[in-house]
Amino acid sequence: MHAAPGGQTGTNIDDSSGYPWLYQSPQEQEHLTAIWRRVARRYGDEPTVLGYDLLNEPIPHYPQLKPLNPFLEPLYKKVSAEIRKVDAHHILFLGGAQWDSNFSVFGKPFDSNVAYTFHKYWTAPDESVLREYIDFREHFDVPIWMGESGENTDQWIAQFVQALEKNNIGWAFWPYKKMEKSSAVVSIIPPADWGKIVEFVKLQRDIAHVQDRLKARPDQETLNRVFAELLESVRLQNCRVNDGYWKALGMKTEPLRKQPATK
Repeated sequence: MHAAPGGQTGTNIDDSSGYPWLYQSPQEQEHLTAIWRRVARRYGDEPTVLGYDLLNEPIPHYPQLKPLNPFLEPLYKKVSAEIRKVDAHHILFLGGAQWDSNFSVFGKPFDSNVAYTFHKYWTAPDESVLREYIDFREHFDVPIWMGESGENTDQWIAQFVQALEKNNIGWAFWPYKKMEKSSAVVSIIPPADWGKIVEFVKLQRDIAHVQDRLKARPDQETLNRVFAELLESVRLQNCRVNDGYWKALGMKTEPLRKQPATK
């Protein structure tokens, strides 16, 4: 879950109010468990769903938030217990604290069908950053999953993929599409005048700058045209395939290039 009730990070990735209240709010925790219970009831018998990633990147690395670490695993246990009431089949993915990086918050696995997931960005692309997760896997005899990485050069990605696969760790790189940048499977070509919208949204939004924002706002005709063009630009057949990125992942682009056009 990327935007948990109350916020699991207190940052912009979970639409929270600036602090991860989830860990200290029984009300928000009940809201969280109710959502997962409903999801699990809906997909409990769905074989195309691999499992449930309970919280995305919980508890940032900021020193003032690390005291929340002891609350993470008990919360996972609480949510997991509710899911298991309606779904005994699917894997529960548990992310470590500090942006899915810290497994020291975990004790002995409390469910027989769990996997532990970590994210890695801007580290050394070798086994040195994987050792703590490999040790955790071997100690508790549980699967681990590198659930998110990327945002780097093709060379870095290629080296990290090799390190992961050498150590039998499954992986997922993010994102699938990016605007212009090549660090993705495909790149979206921005519509004409897209830059005008980008510059507009960067302007200060306080009351003192309202007039400046109104003057800088592109006219409605331009906005309508640009977003209509964007809906076409994001179609797969209109995107640029990043061959270097695909090669870094050890994949071939031919199947992607043969995808039929869609209307």
